[in-house]
Formats: sequence, C-alpha cells, structure tokens
Amino acid sequence: MKVVVVGGVAAGMSFAARARRLAEDAEIVVLERGPHVSFANCGLPYYVGDEIADRDDLLLQTPASLAASLALDVRTRHEALAIVPSRKTVRVRDLDGAHEYEETYDALVLATGAEPLVPGVPGVYLPQVHTLRTVPDAERLRGVVDGGAERAVVVGAGFIGLEAVEALRRRGLRTTLVELADQVLPPLDAEMARAVSDALVAAGVDLRTGTGLAAVRPGKRGVSVELTDGCRVGADLVLLAAGVRPESSLAAAAGLTLGTRGAVVVDEHLRTSAPAVYAVGDAIEVADAVTGAPALVPLAGPANRQGRAVADHLFGRGGRRSPVLGTAIVRVFGVVAAVTGRTEKALRAAGVEHAVVHLHHAQHAGYYPGARPIHLKLLFAPDGRILGAQATGAEGVDKRIDVIATAIRAGLTVTDLAELDLAYAPPFGSARDPVNMAGLAASNVLAGDLRLWRPAELRERDPEAVLLDVRSGAEFAAGHLPGAVNIPHTQLRARLDELPRDRAVWVYCASGVRSYLALRLLRQRGWPDTRSLSGGLRTLTLELPDLALERTPEPDPEWLWPAAAI
Repeated sequence: MKVVVVGGVAAGMSFAARARRLAEDAEIVVLERGPHVSFANCGLPYYVGDEIADRDDLLLQTPASLAASLALDVRTRHEALAIVPSRKTVRVRDLDGAHEYEETYDALVLATGAEPLVPGVPGVYLPQVHTLRTVPDAERLRGVVDGGAERAVVVGAGFIGLEAVEALRRRGLRTTLVELADQVLPPLDAEMARAVSDALVAAGVDLRTGTGLAAVRPGKRGVSVELTDGCRVGADLVLLAAGVRPESSLAAAAGLTLGTRGAVVVDEHLRTSAPAVYAVGDAIEVADAVTGAPALVPLAGPANRQGRAVADHLFGRGGRRSPVLGTAIVRVFGVVAAVTGRTEKALRAAGVEHAVVHLHHAQHAGYYPGARPIHLKLLFAPDGRILGAQATGAEGVDKRIDVIATAIRAGLTVTDLAELDLAYAPPFGSARDPVNMAGLAASNVLAGDLRLWRPAELRERDPEAVLLDVRSGAEFAAGHLPGAVNIPHTQLRARLDELPRDRAVWVYCASGVRSYLALRLLRQRGWPDTRSLSGGLRTLTLELPDLALERTPEPDPEWLWPAAAI
C-alpha cells in the first residue's frame, strides 16, 4: 500500500510514524511545503522569549532522521497543489526545483493544519507585521527583537497571544496587548480570566480590551497601529495572534465536504467524503465531548491522537476518533490558567442546563510553607455529570484540571470527584484535595444541602432579604457589601434572635466555607430560604470588579471570636 500524507508536524507525523510501526512494507510519502516537517510549534513563543535558546531544540525530527529510523520518504518544500480523488493523484510542486509532478496514492491523509487569521485591514502585510505559526516565523520575530526593537503590539489575547506578550516583555519590549473581546483569554469565563489580566497589568503590559485592529500605517519610526476605538499606538513590530482557521483550501478545491466554519467534515474513522481520503488535525471538524456538537479545536494533543487513529483504521486496528474536551493551559507572568470541557458562557449559548461551584483552596496543605490558593470553577449537570472546569493559580493548576479532564472522559460524576483517592503529602496537596472539595460542594448542591447565590444576582435580590456577612469584625470593617449585617459565624448560634425568620438570608464570607457553615446552621434552626455566595467575596470581586465595598471605621474587638475558628 502507498500512502501519501499532506502536511507534517503533529497530526501528519503521528500518522506516518504509527503507520510504519504497523506496516513495514507500506510506502509512506510525506509532503510538507515548509522547511521543517517535525517541530515543536507550541515552543515558538518560548524561543522568541529566549527561554529556549537554541532554535534546533525546536526541531524534533528531520527528513534524514525519519528516513533512517522509520524509512519514511519525507519531502520538505514540496507543496500539494491539487487532489484528484477520482484518479487517486496529488499534483505536487517542488518549491526548490520549481517543477511540478503527480504523485499517486492508495490512501491519502490530509494534515494541512490551520493558518493564522489575518484581518482584512490596511497595512497587515507591512514588513513590521508578523504571525507566529512556524519556525521561520519565530526566527524572523526573534531577529527583530534581537535587532533592537523596543515597542510591540500583540493583537489577540488568546493562548498564543498571551505567551507572546510574556516573551516580548521578558525581552524588555514595551508591549501593548489588544483584544476585541471585553476580556483576555476568551476561552475562559470572564471571572476566571481576571487573574490573568491583573498579572498582565502588574507586569507593565498596556492592556486594551474591547477594541480591535483598524489599520497599520508606516511611521517615521516603525509603524502606527490604529485601533477601532480611535487610539493609535507606535510599534516596531506587530504580532497578529487573533486565532487560526482551518487550512482547507486543498480539500475544498477537491470537492470534499466542509462544515459551516470551513473545516473538513470527517466520520468516526476520520474519513472524508472522498473515497480513500482521510483528514486529521487542525483542519477538521471534531465532536465536542460535552455537547456532541461540531467544534474546531486546534490543539496538538487531539491532532496527535487523530493521526494515530487513522493509521490504526487503515491497517486493521479499528481506529476511531474520540470526542475532544479542548483541555488547555497557559502561563502568564507567574499566573497559570487552564480549562477543560465547556465554559459557562458556552453552556448558556448551547442551552445546556448546568450548575456551578467556585472554590478557593490552597494547592497544598495550608500549614506547609508556600501555600497559595487555586481558584477552581466546576460546571456540572443536574444528574451530576461533569461538564467542564477552569482554574487559575500559581502552582498545581495543571494537576487539578488534568484530573477533572480524566474524570469527564471516564464519565465520572461530581460524587465520584469527592471520592477520588489522590496523592497527599503536605508539600503536594491536602487530605481533601481541591478536586475532592469541588466534588463535595457540587454534591451538596445536588442534594439540596447547599443553595448558592451568584454575584450577578446581587442587585436583583429581594430588597427584604437579609445580606449576612459571617466574617470576622475586622474583615467586615475592612470592606463589606453595602447593606450587609455582620454576625461572625462563630457567634451565630448566640445571636440568632438578630435575624428575622420570615425573610430570606443571603450569606457570604471570604471564600464560601464559613457561609456554608452558617447556612447549615440556619437551615436547621428554621430559616428555610438561606443561600451562600458561591466562592465568597473572592469570586464576587472578580465577577463585579467595579462594585465598591463599604468600610467601617472601627472594627469589632478581635477577642470576641477565637482566631483559630476563622
């Protein structure tokens, strides 16, 4: 059998390597129009930022190494121009030899990837404007930085844009970050992205959300970047990082079926609408693991798995595509943000019924030095199925999101999360890990033991409802919600007569732990309509950053409650 692969990197080379391991006698030809067939494109921003010093460290394999180890016929600088499925041929141009030829195949695998989104505005093809998708892209960008660039504008605050901003600031450039959405990191919910925007500002990044790129104009020095809000920013380099789109032009010209967003449609075995033609990687439509809807998920992990699945199917090992969760993570100036499954805004847009819990829990035992909080958001269905999670923090974020991603893939429920047996020693975690605590909180919600209120409901609550702050008097004095009354949770049993029984009680504390204790007490003492603020004030101030807290001049004396109980 002769197999032709169009495109290398994650999906194409994953297929080719697996195919060789399954079929020693197969003829495998890989056509790659770029100069490198196997490179770490996720490492490109770190090369620009000089965390990866040697460009060759990005090159995982070469045509020579692949020929020696796997007997693959890898042809770099060879561009596939056209596919003729009826004849099973590919028209190819040798970019170095400047000639064209036809390549026949028994099976064809399209791994054409994605291409950067370049907005249709004036000036985007000026030499100062860059994208970051390939090794040559990274070399050009690093060359500009090494050459003395001082000012940069990055358009797009997604994963690549944020990594690029960190890299450029690391190299000392004054950097402006432009994002059309009203938040950075649009794949996350707004309150979960707040820690990232705060880190950007603290690092000296000129952050501009809610505005887009209008034009790039030549200037006396560098270029002038015009934004849709009318502002202008000077720059020596501009990086377009506003996302990618499937590179499906070859498939479209061959008459293959495309989805509504331009990606190649494939079946459960990753076969396209043309006989003997498969497609994998960033160019294809995948199935969302939570909703089942078609989705675009341009990530290396799914691409690698898809390449392997096609090889398995082609050579008699089954080989099916798996639904994609879109698990992803990014580091931005010491803050780590990660996501798996669906976000709350995505679930709302899809009309999927769901509930949410927020919690703030240290990444390891609180008594062990260096404990720092992880903000974890868990989304789940009324039947307990886990729909998604997001987390931010400094350490341990990856571990928790990976555990929850595994739980979703395994079909576990929030009750199962509470029961997971996770590694514990003081430097690494707690006896009840944040994942366990999220499962416990969600289980309490489903059991009816915990009724939550969300920050967005604050201004819509019944004006007769009591807003009860159960933090210490000192905490209350330092800043509290307008109209709140303060009864520390350790004093609540002795002061129940201060709360009317015929009115709803909306309880809050710093993180949601003490307010849950207060809720359970009040429920059992005859207050039926009692709710606890999800994630406490720590989450509320992220969701409502413009809300002004009231302050009390003189706090209650600390001796009124034991500090150990706070």
